[in-house]
Parts: sequence; C-alpha cells; structure tokens
Amino acid sequence: MSERSSAGRAWYECLRRVVWFFWAGGYWVRYTGRENIPPEGAVLVTPNHQSYLDPPLVGAGCPRPLNYLARKSLFRFPPFRWLIDSLDAIPLDTEGIGFGGIKETLRRLRRGEMVLVFPEGSRTWDGEVGSFQPGFATLATRGRAAILPVAIEGAFEAWPRWETVPRLGVIHVHYGVPILAEEVKRLGDEELIAEVRRRVCACQAVLRRRRPFVRRGPLARSRPVAHAFDEGPGTHRL
Repeated sequence: MSERSSAGRAWYECLRRVVWFFWAGGYWVRYTGRENIPPEGAVLVTPNHQSYLDPPLVGAGCPRPLNYLARKSLFRFPPFRWLIDSLDAIPLDTEGIGFGGIKETLRRLRRGEMVLVFPEGSRTWDGEVGSFQPGFATLATRGRAAILPVAIEGAFEAWPRWETVPRLGVIHVHYGVPILAEEVKRLGDEELIAEVRRRVCACQAVLRRRRPFVRRGPLARSRPVAHAFDEGPGTHRL
C-alpha cells in the first residue's frame, strides 16, 4: 500500500473533526496528555479496550493520522467496507496467522507512521484493564517504534460489550508518557509488556480520580455526570 495521498489526508482530517464534534454533543469527551503524543516518528498507540467507541475516540484526539487494524470480516459489509477502505485500514486475519496484516503494519511503522493496536485483544467485560497479548511488543521492536500508552474511561459504561447500541455518558481519554524506541529496544518482551500495561493502568488511575468516575465502593459502578469536570494542564475539552 502507498502512503496516504493529499486527498486521503484531507478526508481523514474531515472525519476526525466530524467525530470530534459528535463526541462533544453525546459524550462530553475530555482529552488530557496530548502533549505526550510524539510529533513525528513511528508510534504504536496502545489503549485499553472498553467499547466499540475506542478507535474513533483515540483517533479524534490525536493530531497525527492513525492507522487502524480491522478484522477482515468487517470488510464484508459494503458501507462499512467503504468507510474503512477510505481510511486505508489494515485488514487483519484473526482466524489465522495473518502475516499480510503484520507485514503491512510493520511497513507503515517503518515509514514513521502511527498505528493503533489494542494489547488486550478484545473488549473488557468489567471495565478493568485485562492481560496483554504479546504480539504488540514484537510489532514495536521490529517496527522500531515508540509506544504510547493511552487510557479510556467512561466508554465501558456508555457501551458495554453485551449491549447492542450505545447510550450517552461522559468519556475521558488520557495519553501517557511514551516509551521511546531506544528504550523499547533495550527491554525484553516480558518486561516491555509489563511496563506498557503498568503505564496504561496508571493512565486509567489518573482518570478514575476525577469526579465523574469516582467509585463509592468496591462494587459500585461508575455513573458519570455531564457537569462534573476537573480542569488542569493539558486539558482539551470538546
């Protein structure tokens, strides 16, 4: 695949702004830590996975275009296929080894682009960060990429995986301090996986200290309220 054309970049930015305004009306999305996003170079973006809302949530707050991985089965539905094709998504064969998707992901990283992957592999059942699959560590090492930890909070309450349609709510996204490519190269796979998960959990802890997401007990479910926001450095409210 070739690099995005100027028309492709303009289309991506147009969609990003449309999503940005949609979040403003439906989810009062607040972004923090955007100053931590590397301005250039290969970056593997590694958020926790709370809902189907997560890919556009992370992409809308990122000033650089993201490359998305999409299961091949998603290309079977013509309208959605047109959309993800227009975004130059990378088809991923989740039924087999998927060498084609891996090779294309590495190709884009080596071009200095940003690629979004979910290390958990699937959406959470309880809103917590699950165990991380090892594949992303290999991609980062072989792609000579930095790793950007990201946490999403509120998306699980808005659209848990057992619901067919989302509901309104409050969602915050926090971009953490990246692990630079030089450090990625020094760490072994197990160390790297543990460190990335630790940073994603730390980002989620930052969000959970905010008023909309404070739990009132170990079994209490977060119920965000639209009027409660904390202001601070790095805040970008929609």
